[in-house]
Amino acid sequence: MKNCLSHAWHRLLGAVGLSLGVLCAAEAQLAPVRLYNGVDRPLPIVVEVPEGADGSPSIRLLEPVTGSVVGSSAVEAGRVDLGAHFPILWRASSPRVLYAQLFVGETPVGAALVLQPMIEPKPAMLLNPATNAPWFMDPKTGRPSFDGREGVVVFGPAEESAYTGIRAYVDQVAVVQTTLGEIRFSLRPDAAPNTAWNFLDLARGGFYTDIRVHRIVPVRADGSPFVIQFGDPTASGNGGPGYSIDLEPSTLPHDFGVLSMARATDPNTGGSQVFICLSREGTRHLDGRYTSFAEATSGSEVIKALASVAVDASGKPDEPPVVRSVTLMDAAPYPLRPRPLSASLPEPGVR
Repeated sequence: MKNCLSHAWHRLLGAVGLSLGVLCAAEAQLAPVRLYNGVDRPLPIVVEVPEGADGSPSIRLLEPVTGSVVGSSAVEAGRVDLGAHFPILWRASSPRVLYAQLFVGETPVGAALVLQPMIEPKPAMLLNPATNAPWFMDPKTGRPSFDGREGVVVFGPAEESAYTGIRAYVDQVAVVQTTLGEIRFSLRPDAAPNTAWNFLDLARGGFYTDIRVHRIVPVRADGSPFVIQFGDPTASGNGGPGYSIDLEPSTLPHDFGVLSMARATDPNTGGSQVFICLSREGTRHLDGRYTSFAEATSGSEVIKALASVAVDASGKPDEPPVVRSVTLMDAAPYPLRPRPLSASLPEPGVR
């Protein structure tokens, strides 16, 4: 990758009026000019073709997970209107997350761009399965209307949501540095776009700096491995970033190494606390009730080491491990992304 202060970049910056911070923030061959792009308006990006590249450059729109090609268009280095090259971005009947990947010939180059449709989400509610009444906390008595653990999560109803445009950003990997080692997570904005973005934004701002792992539940009552939780600066289990985000339906099953958003009984109380799943058996019941948004691609032994820390009956570690930082790095080209971890923790007594 060329130095972002090269003469070529200076000429480009002067031509399109970009700030140095935007382009130097990500070592990618595709860089969005702005984060938010209104529907039916230009979606400007900057294309950098590596020097000496053998082949013609093109951008391909890729489906999440499978990497299937939705569309392809030849491009040249410099400023490009992605919306003009791919009108389908504005005309799709059901807008969904796609990835824009630069190819030189048949070789994918640099991190892809995440193209997230901006659509107002439907609100989540917790309903009593017997009466269909919504869960709430009585302000007079301070008691819940029913045991939230027995509630059913539903989404909506809501008025028809407008499609207002696209949030475009460079695909990134979250690197979680703990006192027991490093874990890398691939974000899954296709599964839960707003929750994935919230985590990226907190990490980018340095929120996850020297935060204790405050809860570890190595096994549930049935013996299945459960979760590791962090993200509260107070380590009390009650802290957060000063705001809440709504529960978001996710297509990513809870499984070993999957990162999901913790919350209180009210479904719409997510924020910064997250948990790492330790097995499919122990966390499958969380599907649809909690928002999973990333999956570990390395650090299996670190996850297992965290799960082995001694805890009391409530899951509080005797000597809490610490998340030193969560930093971001550009992801590999989308077709070359690493596979998620799949090895669950062994059941107690099994080696």
